[in-house]
This record gives sequence, C-alpha cells and structure tokens, in this order.
Amino acid sequence: MSTHQQAVLLSAEIPESLLGKRLDQALAQLFPDYSRSRIKEWILAGKVSINGEIWDKPREKVLGNEAVEINASLEIQEQHQAQDISLNIVFEDEHLLVINKPADLVVHPGAGNADGTVLNALLNHAPEVASVPRAGIVHRLDKDTTGLMVVAKTVPAQTHLVESLQAREISREYEAVVYGTMVAGGVVDAPIGRHPTKRTSMAIRETGKPAVTHYRVKQKFRAHTHIRLKLESGRTHQIRVHMSHLKYPLVGDVLYGGRPRLPKACSENMIDMLRGFKRQALHAIQLELFHPITGEWMSWHAPLPEDMVELLAVLQEDTKEHGIADD
Repeated sequence: MSTHQQAVLLSAEIPESLLGKRLDQALAQLFPDYSRSRIKEWILAGKVSINGEIWDKPREKVLGNEAVEINASLEIQEQHQAQDISLNIVFEDEHLLVINKPADLVVHPGAGNADGTVLNALLNHAPEVASVPRAGIVHRLDKDTTGLMVVAKTVPAQTHLVESLQAREISREYEAVVYGTMVAGGVVDAPIGRHPTKRTSMAIRETGKPAVTHYRVKQKFRAHTHIRLKLESGRTHQIRVHMSHLKYPLVGDVLYGGRPRLPKACSENMIDMLRGFKRQALHAIQLELFHPITGEWMSWHAPLPEDMVELLAVLQEDTKEHGIADD
C-alpha cells in the first residue's frame, strides 16, 4: 500500500460562539473533516497560526473573531486499487471529468462492493485523482441509475464543485418512467432520512434532510408516464422515494415500488418488458454547471440508454392499442 503527502490549507474565522473553548476543541468544531487528535498534532507541530502568530498549545483559550490558518499535510494511504474498467467519458480537461455511467456500476467501494467501481476506474484513467478526497467524486448515482456524473481531478476543482452543489448552482435533470398516468407536473417538498427499520432504504421523515424534486410530464401512456425531473437537493434515493411517496413509483424499482404492475389485457411483449426491467427506469440526462476553475457555464446531455428507449417503445405500442385510461 503506497503513501504520499497531501497539503492541507485551511482558513476560517473563529465564531464568537466558541468563546472560552480550548484551541483544539474550537478547531475540531470549525473543521469537522479532521479528527481532534489530528488537529492537536498539527497545533503541537506549529502548523496552526492565529491572527498571523503560531499557536502551539492545544489548551490555549480562544476569544472569538480570531483569524485561524492551518498549513499542514496529510499522509494519504492508497486504500483502493486502480482497475482497468472502461468509462464512457463525455468531457475531460485538466480539472474535470464528466462520465455517462452505465447501469450495474457502483460509484464508490463499500460493503459488498470492495472494488469494480467508478472510483477504481477513475484511479486507473486519471491516477492524479488519488490525491483528491474520495477520488474527486462529489455526487453519486445509484448503482442502477444511468447517466451523467461530474468528477473533480484536482483539490481546488473539488472544493469549488462541492461549494456549487451546496449553493444549488449545479443543475441536474433526470428522466424516468413511472407507474400510473400523471395528470400534470408539480413539486415534491418532503424531507428524506434513513428508514427507521430498513437500514438500506430511505423514507419521508420529519426529522430527515430537506429534499425538493420538480417534475413535469413528457408523455402519458395507458398506465405509465415518462417524466422529466430536476433536483434542488441531492439526497440518497431522492427521486425514487419522492415518486413512490406520490404513488407513482419508478418502473423496475423493487425497493420502493414493489412487484411490477401489469395493466389489464397487456401484450406478452409488454409483460416481458415490465417483468424483465431489472433496474429503476431512471437516467441522469442533463448536467449543467459553472466550470470550477474558469467559471464558464457548461452543459452536457446524455441520450436515454437503450433499455429505456425500448421500454418507451413498448409503452407507446400498448397505448396505441388501448388508448390512455382515465386515472
């Protein structure tokens, strides 16, 4: 396992609310990405300055309104292996990478997916991302959701992309196919949190994080609807949870939609398509953002994948045959 040094440059103003706190406690609250023990090491090593002067005593008390700077480095251990997994690259420059992710590809290693992920592929394609937190991944798509994802190739690009995400300056649009015939578009504003009993699922919860999804109807079918969605927030499984909450779950979404719903008198072809659609019918179709370094407004579009195109064709055929039912 190889190691290398990564520079850590942090600056902030200590808020008045931390008046009387020890320096190590105050900095642990200000910079929660780093442990208190790590921050204490940096203080003792003379890596922390307050109002331009080195403070090397962790117990020193702060007053508030001081300018703090940390100029340190981290020893990074490479935990993940580079793997030769092909990526569908839509755009690349020295700062950014935009990929069109296929279905059945996990973004980040985790329980049950130690490797074979987008992260392993990134380390192979652009080894420099090893020095960027989470290999530059700033937002994720579910394993079976297809479409556009942006990756930062440098730490400054990652910092600015994360800030843009938090400021809702990154526009992400999706297309999906849902069960049921929607009358019109709308907005779902419902907080999402971890499901109280199913730990791998999310749910609408009062104690959850705010989540807002805008949706509009692209095409109505006899018993399904093709919709376009735009996220204001980016919670885990947000679109899937919100559409299920509206009673219009995504086709193929076993977790939030249950078993396939077969409309009356549908063809064998349609039965096979609905039963055989083994992932949620969800695709990240458009991504727009300000380039994190140049500030240029950029836009990318990834056409619907083949399986969703085929699904829509079958639904179109069914609607031609039966018309649109009153819902």
